[in-house]
Amino acid sequence: MSTLMPRADSFNARARGTSHIDFKTATTGVAAKAMRNEISHLVGTVDDPATKKAFDTEMQSFFYLFTRYLAERAQSQELVWDKIKSPADDQIVPYADLQPSKDPKNLNKLAVLKVNGGLGTSMGMTGAKSALEVKDDMTFLDLTVRQIEHLNTSNRVDVPLILMTSFNTHEDTLRIIKKYANQQLRITTFNQSRYPRIYKESLLPSPKRADDDKKNWYPPGHGDLYNALLHSGVLDQLLSEGKEYLFVSNSDNLGAVVDEKILQHMIDTGAEFLMEVTDKTKADVKGGTLIDYEGQIRLLEIAQVPSEHVEDFKSVRKFKIFNTNNLWIDLRALKRVMENEGMELEIIINPKVNDDGQAVVQLETAAGAAIKHFKGHGINVPRNRFLPVKACSDLLLIKSDIYSLSHGQLVINEQRMFETTPVIKLGDHFKKIQQFQKRFKKIPKILELDHLTVTGDVYFGRNVTLRGTVIVVANEGQRIDIPDGCILENRLLSGNLNMIEL
Repeated sequence: MSTLMPRADSFNARARGTSHIDFKTATTGVAAKAMRNEISHLVGTVDDPATKKAFDTEMQSFFYLFTRYLAERAQSQELVWDKIKSPADDQIVPYADLQPSKDPKNLNKLAVLKVNGGLGTSMGMTGAKSALEVKDDMTFLDLTVRQIEHLNTSNRVDVPLILMTSFNTHEDTLRIIKKYANQQLRITTFNQSRYPRIYKESLLPSPKRADDDKKNWYPPGHGDLYNALLHSGVLDQLLSEGKEYLFVSNSDNLGAVVDEKILQHMIDTGAEFLMEVTDKTKADVKGGTLIDYEGQIRLLEIAQVPSEHVEDFKSVRKFKIFNTNNLWIDLRALKRVMENEGMELEIIINPKVNDDGQAVVQLETAAGAAIKHFKGHGINVPRNRFLPVKACSDLLLIKSDIYSLSHGQLVINEQRMFETTPVIKLGDHFKKIQQFQKRFKKIPKILELDHLTVTGDVYFGRNVTLRGTVIVVANEGQRIDIPDGCILENRLLSGNLNMIEL
């Protein structure tokens, strides 16, 4: 893996050779050298030869990302905003145009990968987010296993499930999947990379030893998928089993189920990379989008947008669709790219603060950015293929009577009058999962709900029904209890109410 090193050196030589060396470029070589020394020291803290070799490989990948970051910083290569165009018609195919699957046995060429590195910290969780119970006492992982098992048994095929964990979720995940030992399903897990956080001021790594505390390390985003697939041996394993296609999605997206039409489209068109996109709503203005940049299809993330253009980026007029992170990848093409040119995914700089208050940066990448390395396009899919659970308001919707389960798949209740789901906004009192569970004795019936806003210290009793637009606001120092069996239709409640007063 030391092949990555000369690229940094030649870059430094190039930097020295220019006639006007600006300060940033001059310091780039120094920073790269300092980082390389620190990395050598980190690698030196590992005793076991096999562990050391794997860790060295990982650190070389990190170092390559770091030198790219330095180079981009020195040259400040930003996207030229005026060159960004909306994708052409042939770059995004409407889902309605796809043909039905010709042969269910095509599924034997498929493997399913779930990105399972998230901790659910924004919802107040401490373990793997995929272990959260979301519906009928079943977790994200339970639902995925149920879906793929049904796919395998009903079509008599063998679609394996692969879980990419992070060092944060690996132990948890291994513990959870033990219970699936007797299912009709093969589960493979592998760990994504672990990179050192970088001090913002000194540009040196935060950890001092390879076994340093978890908080000094980070998983470098789902764009690390390709590196981790290659180095873990999972890519070669899949190819040796005759798998040709990989369907990738986030483990918290409950809409990301295997779709045979999309697989068929991939086979028919010979596409190497498909990205599922869907129409933007007000809730999705920050989602990454596909663009045409100098005739090439690319993913544009909000973190890459210059500050003066952020409002343009959020506008639904120019960018009508966003990336669901449901990706379909040709494994043979992936092997070719990884072994030939390698992946250069746009670097996303994620600023954080360490426990000791020091500013650090995490260099991350996004899986969808790989589209530029392949012959690929977008597919504009229906909204029901994007049902992520990012907050407790999403959880309320999923747990409610709007959805039922069929073989682990969420199905919208036929009695719902509208195709759209209600807009739900829960205030800070409902942000953490423990609070959310405490404040709903039972999830309300919301089949006929359009909009719900709840803020402040509010508690819901059992068998509450909400219809139309319901707004409940408990002011500072006040509390509202909504009693068992209560029906609220187009109501605004505020103040300090015991609902009997209505």
